[in-house]
Amino acid sequence: MAPKIHLVRHAQGFHNLCQANSTIHDPLLTPRGKEQCTELQTNFPYHSGVDLIVSSPIRRTLYTSLLSFEHDIKTKGLTIIALPEIQETSDLPCDTGSSPEELAQEFAGKPIDFGLVKHGWNVKTGRWSPSKEAIAQRALEAREWLIRRPEQEIVVVTHGKSRPFCIARPLER
Repeated sequence: MAPKIHLVRHAQGFHNLCQANSTIHDPLLTPRGKEQCTELQTNFPYHSGVDLIVSSPIRRTLYTSLLSFEHDIKTKGLTIIALPEIQETSDLPCDTGSSPEELAQEFAGKPIDFGLVKHGWNVKTGRWSPSKEAIAQRALEAREWLIRRPEQEIVVVTHGKSRPFCIARPLER
């Protein structure tokens, strides 16, 4: 059976406040973004079924995952899997992630698996470039990876242009 996927856009980051902030490298969540995480934790109607959390390895998505699904992580012993294929698609500084070493240091002791985040994932060239072809290939690989997972209800915290929300829709095999 195909897993049910809940897509969640990251909460507000400092880059969302104004155009000039697009020069901030891998920005953090704003205080309002942290409030949005609390609201999502309170209002997300599918907590009982969640058995996997997958996140873009960009800091704002990782913090959105940790804060919005804190109860699921603690009570179910879940670990967030950082999946570089679902990173932001532009090469602006705000959409460029930190190195695996920086992420490992910042999130040390947090329930995040960085095993799929390899050196160069944040370089934004070749496989990781913002080209239409590279993005399409990464999207295909992410869908295939999700379909192969044994879990039945997966939260995917990633990027988009709208405000944080979730949807539940079966992923076709």
